[in-house]
Amino acid sequence: MSRPGGWWGRRSRSRPGGWWGRKSTPAKVETYTRWSFHLIALIELVAASGPVIGEVGLRLAVPLLLMAAAHSVFCAVTASHAVDWLRGQREQPVRTLWVFGAATAVVAVISLAIAEHGPAGEEADGAAGALFTIVTAFGAGVVALGVRGRRRVFTTVAGFALGSGALSLLLGLPVLVAPVIALVVLTCGGFFAFTSLFSVWLLNAVYELDEARETRARLAVAEERLRFGRDLHDVMGRNLAVIALKSELAVQLAQRERPEAVTEMIEVQRLAHEAQREVREVVRGYREADLSGELAGAQGVLTAAGIDCTVTGPVTGFPAPVQSALGWVVREAATNVLRHGDARRCTMTLGVREGRVVLTVENDGVPRTDGPGRGSGLVGLRERLAEIGGTLRAGPVGDGSFLLTVEVPLPAHPGEAPPAAFTALHPPRPVSEATP
Repeated sequence: MSRPGGWWGRRSRSRPGGWWGRKSTPAKVETYTRWSFHLIALIELVAASGPVIGEVGLRLAVPLLLMAAAHSVFCAVTASHAVDWLRGQREQPVRTLWVFGAATAVVAVISLAIAEHGPAGEEADGAAGALFTIVTAFGAGVVALGVRGRRRVFTTVAGFALGSGALSLLLGLPVLVAPVIALVVLTCGGFFAFTSLFSVWLLNAVYELDEARETRARLAVAEERLRFGRDLHDVMGRNLAVIALKSELAVQLAQRERPEAVTEMIEVQRLAHEAQREVREVVRGYREADLSGELAGAQGVLTAAGIDCTVTGPVTGFPAPVQSALGWVVREAATNVLRHGDARRCTMTLGVREGRVVLTVENDGVPRTDGPGRGSGLVGLRERLAEIGGTLRAGPVGDGSFLLTVEVPLPAHPGEAPPAAFTALHPPRPVSEATP
């Protein structure tokens, strides 16, 4: 790690934003949840080691610490398998749960045996008793994580508590101590089980919300396709029906050698050209995006998705081809922010510089792709912009953000280009003020 060109340096440069920044929100929550369980296992080891270290002799401390360490490792492994099962990634780890429960019982029995029949002294008894209580409580919480249903969870924790109390009595502990141990196991094990199950429930909820957001994006695309199909059907259905009727009439007239057949075929030709013109208008209206509408729509969609979206700059006064191209860029950029990143903030800025319209879209969620600008959507935008002399640059920047920059030249004709003082008269402002 000391060498700048080492493995970590190459990996950091190849994945902008770092290992954590490249993860989606659900993946971050899952990583946090899993490492929380590992940390809880470490807490068990620390809690069990406290009464042992410095309180008892080395001959007794070593086996107690070894048992606590082994149980902590087994606790982390079992919790990980249980989380996989609750996430639907594997079958219920029944065998692991039984083995872990048996290991917990063995460590508890040995601890109580040491407390009752081991070296004399209150320190030794207290250390072994503390280890017994801690191991049993954490064992109850982890085993409860691997069962489904509140009743089974409560039954599991209560069973561990009753078992610990009964085991205390069988191994000769005072009668008043056994209920205290059972109550501690019930309280600590129940709290551990509740917090663990709540963490997994929260993780599942985050994944469901993420899937709902992706579903909403797909539904928006499907709705647009239905709208286009409906418009096309309205245009083509009527015209084709009339063309079919006129054609049948022309055939009948031609079979009778009537001169009106030519007139009807001329009418069919006119209707065919009219239908072709209307189809072009439908397709043109579908393919040409309105810049003001796209900016307002993108801001509304991103805000609804929980992303703070700010749009500044002039949005009117540009030639129709420029507005259409930039509208498509805004539509594709908003889609990428929703589907390919994990953004919390997005800024869209329009401006005119040296006879070129410049649009920048920056968000703090680096897209989860193999590389910047490799998506088919960006390739299509580059082809569309190339037709009017525009350029597109997209990629991550140093602070973990993703920046898309588009430059489109303005026509040289004065009647089509905005006036020279356009940007001075129209300072940057929110899209809600600039949109008519």
